[in-house]
Amino acid sequence: MASVEVSLKEMMTEAEGALGAAVVDYTSGMALGTLGGGKDLDMTIAAAGNTDVVRAKVRAMEQLGLKSQIEDILITLGKQYHLIRPAAGRSGNGLFLYLVLDRARSNLAMARHHLRRVEEQLEI
Repeated sequence: MASVEVSLKEMMTEAEGALGAAVVDYTSGMALGTLGGGKDLDMTIAAAGNTDVVRAKVRAMEQLGLKSQIEDILITLGKQYHLIRPAAGRSGNGLFLYLVLDRARSNLAMARHHLRRVEEQLEI
């Protein structure tokens, strides 16, 4: 099992082209931890903003009566991928992993694979 700090380090080192990572509580919108980012990418603000994305998708699924769980949400920008993965484990309820990738230097399929593995090992 991995702590938030270990999970953030794994997200940044294992996903090629990683620019920033966060573990976020989507009930409060607060980041439990962030790593990376920079002056053009404030991970705390981005994490809080993407809380609304997760909440909206959960709400839409409830209204549609969908019983499935979200595996991940992908937002594709001109130069970046923003990957959101809700934590499904018992200790991760209400949390999501957030990873920002440089689109030119990343492999999206491998990033999704790494993020799934990090999510499975996350322990809060």
